[in-house]
Parts: sequence; structure tokens; C-alpha cells
Amino acid sequence: MRALRVRRFTFFVLVALAGAAHPGRAQTPANQESSMPSDIDPQSGFRLPLPRREDLDEAGRQTFDRASTPGGNIAGLQGPAAVQLYSTRTTAHLQAINRYLRFEAGFSPRIREIAILTTAREMDSQFEWVAHEPEALKEGVPQAVIDIIKFRRGTDGLDATDATVIELGRQLWRDHKVSSATFAKAKALFGPNKLVDLVLLMGNYAGTAALLTAVDMQLHKGKQPLLPIP
Repeated sequence: MRALRVRRFTFFVLVALAGAAHPGRAQTPANQESSMPSDIDPQSGFRLPLPRREDLDEAGRQTFDRASTPGGNIAGLQGPAAVQLYSTRTTAHLQAINRYLRFEAGFSPRIREIAILTTAREMDSQFEWVAHEPEALKEGVPQAVIDIIKFRRGTDGLDATDATVIELGRQLWRDHKVSSATFAKAKALFGPNKLVDLVLLMGNYAGTAALLTAVDMQLHKGKQPLLPIP
């Protein structure tokens, strides 16, 4: 009888140790990893409910309509435009600035998307990255360049303009200090006016990343994370 009790005790100890070796597996149901955090509204995909169109002012209704129209923006109503419905006095200004910096400031689509991706990466904005990696590919940014940004690799051997934009973004958001050499390269490539617009473009997407982080914006259903964030 004593030997049987010893064997039983040994069995339960081994089971307990096996569970401790894989705590996530032991404590997390199989389907929990794919569920949203408890404070996320299931309709909006972030920490606030999606405002009803009829409760918005005229500026808010215009933003709502643009965001809900196919092709109105990349993310639709689950994205920055939806969060901005909580600040309708700013939406027209923010959208005008974004439109100017993206399409009217004279940047090629390739440079625009490299600047946005660099900012998204340094801000660790998964939502922004997932929205813009396909855009970058569509605009002709090679996968090799995207991977240099994604995996924070060195820029040696890259096209000089691509490398300068990436280094500028990294120094802005990672180092919080832009070197004289990087500034000089960027000014030589873009001129002082477009250089300032380039920084404003990056700042615009850094602000969006901050907004998305605050509300814990979730990826669209069916989208997989693309950034290697722990």
C-alpha cells in the first residue's frame, strides 16, 4: 500500500512539473490566443464603441461617410478615421494635412511608403504596418527594402535616397537625435522645403501610431501580424 501511495505521489508531481514547464499551454485555452482583449469593443475593434452616424455633427458625418465608402481610406471604419470621430473638430484639418503630405508634397509613392513604414516600425505600430506593407509593395518598394525596415537591418548597399529616408526615421524615433550627416544628406536629396515636409509626413504617422496604441486598435478580421514584435 505504501509503495502504491509513493507511485501516485510521484505521478502527480510529474504532472505538475509538466504543467509548469509549459505555463501558457496549461493556463490558456486553445482559442483564447485569438480572442480580443476584454476592453475591446467587438464592432469598432478598439477600446471605444463606434459612434453612431446620427449622433455626429456634420464634420463627423462626413468623416464617417468617407471612411465607410470603399476606397475612402486604407482601413475603413476600423482604423484611425473611426477614432477621430471622437474629435470631429480636428478631422477635417488632420485629413487635409494627411492628404497634402501623402499626395501633394511631391514625394514619389515609393519614398512616401518607405517613410511611413519606417515610422510604423520604429513606433512598433502593428496596425499601421499591416495596412502599409501591401501599399508599399503595390507602389514598387522591393520586399528586400521592406525587410530591411521590418527587421531593423543595416542600410548599406541600398539606394541612397531609400537609405537616407530610413536612417532619418530611425534617428527621429529611435535615437531622438538626427545627426548632422543624415540631415545634410536629406537636405541635398530633397531640399529644405521637402525635407521639412518629409519630417511632417513621418510625424503625421507617428501621431496616428500613438492614437492607435492608446485605443489598442486590433487588426482587421483575418489579418495576420507582420511585424516581429515580442
